[in-house]
Amino acid sequence: MNALLTAEVGMKAKELEDILNVVSAGWMKDEVILSEDEMVELIKSRDFEILITSYDPITKKVIDSAPHLKLIVCTRANPVNIDLEYAAEKGIKVSYAPGRNSTCTAEYTVALMLSITRKIPMAYAALKQGLHTSDANTETETTEGLRKDVTWALGADTPYVLYKGYQLSGKVLGVVGYGSIGRRVANLCRAFGMVIMAYDPFLSSENLEDVILTDTLEELAEKADIMTIHCKDVPENFHLINKSILEHMKKSAYLINTSRGVLVDETALVEALRDHVIAGAAVDVFDIEPIAADHPFITELNNVVITPHLAGATYDAIDNHTSQMLADVRHFMNGEPLEYEYVIH
Repeated sequence: MNALLTAEVGMKAKELEDILNVVSAGWMKDEVILSEDEMVELIKSRDFEILITSYDPITKKVIDSAPHLKLIVCTRANPVNIDLEYAAEKGIKVSYAPGRNSTCTAEYTVALMLSITRKIPMAYAALKQGLHTSDANTETETTEGLRKDVTWALGADTPYVLYKGYQLSGKVLGVVGYGSIGRRVANLCRAFGMVIMAYDPFLSSENLEDVILTDTLEELAEKADIMTIHCKDVPENFHLINKSILEHMKKSAYLINTSRGVLVDETALVEALRDHVIAGAAVDVFDIEPIAADHPFITELNNVVITPHLAGATYDAIDNHTSQMLADVRHFMNGEPLEYEYVIH
């Protein structure tokens, strides 16, 4: 059986060669995303039954170019690059990689919390710019009878004052969307001694322990010291965090978004940060990506930490989806139900 492998995969993917005739191209071979036409030309070159991809567009045209295609594996948690309805119409099974980067995204979320509440990137940038530094031979004197004081400077323009922040222990974490990633974030934050609250209209408190569910998003916003978003990118969640929700938050509160840019009204967030409606934000995703060079997050605001969509970018996530891919390819070869089949509801 022939398989076209264009996905970003780990070393374990070599196991495919023991059970399939594998042709490697695209990201697997040259770290490039192939166009629709390039995919068509590749597929026409051989009679492929299995297609394993990460980013390439698997459109109606691409599917039609492979008359014997039976399985498409997408190594992503959301197979947005596949025409799922047409694949289903053609009787082609689709496998994907749910939860492949849930753990690393949760960890990154906590990293952003620490970064904004303790102003770590701001302090780092200042040192790299030469601020709060001394000459190499400078040595402080210690008054006789006293021990060396590690607090070497106090005052409005000193790091001890400029970058003073807040601990997580004792603070209320508000989780918007208590699914796979939201729960992982909550578990990590419990270790810091945080109180966990969540808003998720699809959950009941009956089966949940150590978390307080709120009836409304407004209630969560009013009570949280840090609010973090972990929702699906569906039409009903567009700008879920809007001006009204931001105004319900405490002035001392922080907003974290490692989910999707469209979940937050970015214009409203800029205004809230500019007017100090909230204390700060840490954002890994944006309305338009990559973010514009003249965006206020970059040019104006100093109470926001931003990163270029990195929460899921780990080698571990690649290893995870490689294992998931191999499992479903083997299931398919053995005539067994897929473990990670994507089913359109």
